[in-house]
Amino acid sequence: MTAKDEIQNLARLLRESDHTLALTGAGISTASGIPDFRSRGSGRWEKVDPAQVCSVQAFRRDPAAFWNYNLEWWLACLRAEPNPAHHVLARLQQEGLLLGVITQNIDGLHVRAGSRTWEVHGHLRTCRCLGCGRQHPFDFVSEQFQAGKNPPRCPCGDLLRPDVVLFGDMLGEDFQAATQVLAGCQLLVVVGSSLQVYPVAALPRFARQLVIVNRDPTPWDDKAVLVLRDDIVRVFEELAATLGLS
Repeated sequence: MTAKDEIQNLARLLRESDHTLALTGAGISTASGIPDFRSRGSGRWEKVDPAQVCSVQAFRRDPAAFWNYNLEWWLACLRAEPNPAHHVLARLQQEGLLLGVITQNIDGLHVRAGSRTWEVHGHLRTCRCLGCGRQHPFDFVSEQFQAGKNPPRCPCGDLLRPDVVLFGDMLGEDFQAATQVLAGCQLLVVVGSSLQVYPVAALPRFARQLVIVNRDPTPWDDKAVLVLRDDIVRVFEELAATLGLS
C-alpha cells in the first residue's frame, strides 16, 4: 500500500465511523519543538530514569532539585504553539469526524488548537499547594524562580506542585472520563504514542478498530487495521486535503 493509499484508507475509516476518538502522545508535539521521551538520541528519558527526577518520590525527597530539573522543559511546553497536526484534529472534530482527543501530553496544545480534550496526565496551566490546596497559575512558579526562590511556595508557606500526573501518582478524573467516552468507540486513531505507559497504553482495547500513526513500532501494531509510519504533520496535512478540509 502506498502512502497515498494509506491516507485514503484513513479518510474512508473516518467517514465510516460514527464514534471516533484520537489518542495522542509526545510524538505529535515534536513538530512544535517539544522533544519526546523515548526517541533514540533525543528522548528525554533516554539517559535518565524518570522515577529519579519526575516522580512523587523525587518531589518529596528534594523539591528544589525536582523543580530545578523539570521547570525549564515545562516552560518550553508553555511557549510552544500547536502545529498543523493539532489543528487538523480540531478541524476533524468541527466537521463531526472526531469526538475529541484523549492525550497523554501535558503541553495543552490540543486545548489551544480548539479540540475537546481529555488530558489524562494533567496539564501545566496551574499548580497547587500541598497545604491549603489553593491553585495558582503556573506563571506563579516561574515568577518565584526569577526571584531566586526554589522550591516555590504558596503564600500560606507550603510547597507547590504542578497539576500534572507524576510517576507514582494516581490518574485523575480525565482518565476516568476518557474510559467512559471510549465505550462504544468504533475507531481509535493513535497518534505519536509508543503505547508503553500504563494504564493509558491499555486504552486501545476499548476500540473496535485501531489506526496507529507513529514513527516507531508499538505493542498494538498487529491489532491495528492501519499503521502509518510517516511524519505526523505530513500525514494530517495530506488527510485534511483528502477530506477537503484544507
